[in-house]
Amino acid sequence: MNGIILALIKVAGGLAFFLYGMHVMSSGLEKMAGGKLEMALKKMTSNPFKSLALGAGITVAIQSSSALTVMLVGLVNSGIMQIGQTVGVIMGSNIGTTFTAWLLSLMDISGDSLLLSLIKPENFSLVLALIGAFMIMSAKSVRKRDIGAIMVGFAVLMYGMKLMGDACKPLADVPEFQNLLVAFNNPVFGVVIGALVTGIIQSSAASVGILQTLAIQTGQITYGMAIPIIMGQNIGTCVTALISSFGVSRNAKKVAVIHISFNLIGTVVLLTLYLIADALFKFAFSDLPVNAAGIAVVHSIFNVATTVLLLPFGKLLVKIANTVLPDKGEEPVKKKSVMIDERLLATPSVAIAECQAASTEMAKLARETLLTSIDLIGNYNEETAQLILKNEDKLDDYEDKLGTSLVQISAQALSEHNSQMASRILRAIGDFERLGDHAVNLVSIAEEIHTKKIQFTPEANKEISVLTGALKEILENMCTVYESCDESAAADIEPLEQVIDCLTKEIKANHVSRLQKGLCTIETGFVLMDLLTNYERVSDHCSNIAVSVIETSHSTFETHKYLSKVKFGNKNFNDNFEKFSEKYSLT
Repeated sequence: MNGIILALIKVAGGLAFFLYGMHVMSSGLEKMAGGKLEMALKKMTSNPFKSLALGAGITVAIQSSSALTVMLVGLVNSGIMQIGQTVGVIMGSNIGTTFTAWLLSLMDISGDSLLLSLIKPENFSLVLALIGAFMIMSAKSVRKRDIGAIMVGFAVLMYGMKLMGDACKPLADVPEFQNLLVAFNNPVFGVVIGALVTGIIQSSAASVGILQTLAIQTGQITYGMAIPIIMGQNIGTCVTALISSFGVSRNAKKVAVIHISFNLIGTVVLLTLYLIADALFKFAFSDLPVNAAGIAVVHSIFNVATTVLLLPFGKLLVKIANTVLPDKGEEPVKKKSVMIDERLLATPSVAIAECQAASTEMAKLARETLLTSIDLIGNYNEETAQLILKNEDKLDDYEDKLGTSLVQISAQALSEHNSQMASRILRAIGDFERLGDHAVNLVSIAEEIHTKKIQFTPEANKEISVLTGALKEILENMCTVYESCDESAAADIEPLEQVIDCLTKEIKANHVSRLQKGLCTIETGFVLMDLLTNYERVSDHCSNIAVSVIETSHSTFETHKYLSKVKFGNKNFNDNFEKFSEKYSLT
């Protein structure tokens, strides 16, 4: 009895190492994926084959089908994805999760040659652990340290497998354990046990690994026992989706229903077909001991066969979800939220991508609000003025909620790229909010001009028109640059900003000259100065946003150093400055 207790303790410890190693490895892989993961999600289409490949690819990349499912719940809850788009991804994730089983099957390699010994994960993972630890401690690059973490995570994972294997080996001779194995001849019991174990540890990779370890060390797990257990493990992995669906919209809950329906239908249909065929033809392999590679084969066949079976019926799975969770008539359709769903924090690259998308919408709103307020000068309209004030409130809301989301994301372990992206977005939303403030200032100026019936001289109107043209161009360019992250286009904004600065100084000097000649009044001058000040500051904020795009591409945030460099002795800057100076000349 003491031996059994100690064996169980070692199994539990080995499982803990396995799960921790898997967590470290998947976190490192997710950070390594960086921007590629969110770009893949942006390419989501209604094409089931592309969605299938995407789901499988992301699962292999982050080594966690559960993480992908949680991500889908968050995306649907945020209104970013539609429920129908998740079907193919879920099917693909089930196929992608079989990669781990194939990797773990290398444990079963046997042979006396040095090459075969080195192929065994328990041996080469020790070398990876040493290299990984060295990289973590000595590498200056965050990316290299992430690679080191992946290596160490894999080594810890494999050590956990070896620990479980060593603990399970003595169990083969324990009568109680042998009696327990007899119960696995009942396929229903096998499905239930597979589902329970996977549901408790919330990792199908770990439960498959446990099964492979038992098969290797005891030699008493047959194909007939393994097939139902593996099917149950696929059902058990749905527990994570169920847990993540608490507190989300009704539509997001349907992701969990689709996941469960997919695995349940696949298990019922394929297990029934297998049992009937086995009863009729008496498959010889059913009573043969299964090895680690055999478990990987069964796992892959089940998931691929289930996908082939149900892929043409994706709409039926959505219909089942709608039947289980019917839409309530009074429930409004959820729109995309500014606040990023907390479930996406598990995959920071996706959360950062959604912050980027939301901040791009904020940039467009800021641009439209400012262009509308500019058109209000000399053409004041109360209804338009109120619209601008409402838009400014929306910009404040964007900054508040996006700022909160970015702070939460920054608390996660981020890759160097994602960390830079978070910093850039955080800086940019402050500039977007200030652009909204200047739009409100322009509304006040337009209202004052309208109320006091202020008239500028023809010369002043002409100068303001030239300056307005330059300001509209820099606003349009800013928005395009921020959305595309085009470094070369961003470099064209600073010369235009300098031209706007020169124009405002020239217009101020011309106004003083007209004032001295008695052609303008002091009251008109106050309004003109306010207008020019706001125009100049708007261009400054556009410059800040463009500079942040350039700095992110160069992994630096030394704004003043960059501006000094481009303004003095930079041929490209000088050429663009001359081009814009000619285009927006007051003479």
